Amino acid sequence: MTESAPPPENLPEQAQDHGFDPEALPPLRDVIARFGLDARKALGQNFLLDLNLTARIARSAGKLDGVTVVEVGPGPGGLTRALLATRARQVIAIERDSRFIEALQDVIEAAKGRLRIVEADALEVDALELAPAPRAIVANLPYNVGTPLLLGWLANIEQFVSLTLMFQKEVADRLVARPGSKAYGRLSVITQWRADARVQFNVPARAFTPPPKIDSSIVHLTPRANPEPADWRAFEQVTAAAFGQRRKMLRQSLKSLGNAEAILEEVGIAPTARAEEVDVAGFAALARAYKARA
Repeated sequence: MTESAPPPENLPEQAQDHGFDPEALPPLRDVIARFGLDARKALGQNFLLDLNLTARIARSAGKLDGVTVVEVGPGPGGLTRALLATRARQVIAIERDSRFIEALQDVIEAAKGRLRIVEADALEVDALELAPAPRAIVANLPYNVGTPLLLGWLANIEQFVSLTLMFQKEVADRLVARPGSKAYGRLSVITQWRADARVQFNVPARAFTPPPKIDSSIVHLTPRANPEPADWRAFEQVTAAAFGQRRKMLRQSLKSLGNAEAILEEVGIAPTARAEEVDVAGFAALARAYKARA
């Protein structure tokens, strides 16, 4: 992991009138042309070049005064500029593609110490160690790593002010799906167990360069005030087993956990129920019962 522009030692605790002007920087299309930056499919890259849209994403994160914001995959820096235009204390951008480090130098200089670029794979970076509290994450996530990144952050979401993330629209729909719906699944349950999730708005494919084949959505997640008590590992195992065979009754799909019918009877869930019918509280109860027996 390498860094560009390490942080100054005495950043203000609350960002005041920082004077950062996104419009004073070269247009994003000029930056892309100057540095020959093509979007690479293998890295899930699709660029957002509309600064009005990136500003809207930054606004969706809510009040960021004094917050350290982590961004994943800044690319040419459209969202980075919008985040620096807020009153965030600092922006830490994690970029795996070294081509963009040089292209972001103008933004680093204009940010006057409020922007750090960390060259690394976001899947291998601990955001809690990287960014001091209060911290938030705002990112247009590469589609190919969005779900694993989210699950990693959800495990410690109480350590974040919020997560404001872009996903494929179908993934965003799963995050907020209700029991009994077609989109309701393991990702829905784990997300809603740990966070309050809300879709802010949709982003059409044509907004990107190059345009992907699907639309996207911005989702805002905040830590749930009183999550159902359950062990994280046990919750993961129970939901994985249940939704791994979602069309089967729970007495069958939970067999791998051992004595499934006894666990279901203990928590008051019918053995003939299916995973898509059980709410978050039900899965938390199953996780507690499984953990106690294990």
